[in-house]
Amino acid sequence: MEEYKEIMQTKKGKVDVTPIANFFREEVKQQITKNCWKPRVVAFLTSDDQGAIDYSKWTKLACQKDGIEFILKRVERVDLEDLIIEANNDACVHGILVYYPVFGGMMDSYIQDVVSPTKDIEGLSTQNRFNLYHNIRYMDGEAATKKCVIPCTPLAMVKIIDNLGIYDKSLAMGEHLRGKTVTIINRSEIVGRPLAAMLANDGATVYSIDINGIIIFQSGKRYGTIKMSETNVTREEAISKSDILVLGVPSPNYKVNSDLIQDGTVVINFAGCLNVDESIQEKSILVPTIGKVTIAMLERNLLRLFNNQISNK
Repeated sequence: MEEYKEIMQTKKGKVDVTPIANFFREEVKQQITKNCWKPRVVAFLTSDDQGAIDYSKWTKLACQKDGIEFILKRVERVDLEDLIIEANNDACVHGILVYYPVFGGMMDSYIQDVVSPTKDIEGLSTQNRFNLYHNIRYMDGEAATKKCVIPCTPLAMVKIIDNLGIYDKSLAMGEHLRGKTVTIINRSEIVGRPLAAMLANDGATVYSIDINGIIIFQSGKRYGTIKMSETNVTREEAISKSDILVLGVPSPNYKVNSDLIQDGTVVINFAGCLNVDESIQEKSILVPTIGKVTIAMLERNLLRLFNNQISNK
């Protein structure tokens, strides 16, 4: 994007992702207007977590501006399963969104699978995650008429990396990030692990870090497969060799030492708090927040599911 030309040339500065979000939201808005579509999202909020409340408000505002009906329901968590099933069976609901955590742990994994894959705009159901890890692009197999959805936050970061011009489109599909090293400090099933797989699928060597250690993600021998391997590389070594550093530790007390980060590294922060000192922008490229693009990807996923559903009629 032209807006980032100077930052990418000097390899330092702070990136405002608003232009990227606006580009994708405008695409969504145009499709809705052109086709006279009326997509509807039902979102369930079970907690008083201020972060989730704020995110739900921002999402609702964006959806309403772009022609999407967004219904937010504050519910008791013990009632959530029945309400999701009700939404699954409602032909007027095209997408379902749940703000996690609800119960935490395996119970939340179960809730993710209660949501029908055909309405799972977050891409968190087992079927959608399986499709992602095996690079399956369509929900209906060889018919290839119903596109899969990808978790919104990892997809947002891929789109940011792409729009910063880091993908080398002169290379073959699956090799656009060949030669790039990425470190992701987060291996959650919602964000870190899917992102590691997606970037590895595009040719990067990815160091995936969490409290249990470091795993390397790389593309497999066959296109669309992922190879994981153990490593003796330390956290500090992985960070210091990275072209892209992704930070997602939800604690204001966690900070990466800026001295470990190379000049010109692209640092993307998706935690609710900044995991690196803001002065890093004086020698590297800092993307401090990605929420606007995440919301745009949610809208994009919704239209994909909406189109899949109307194709059945």
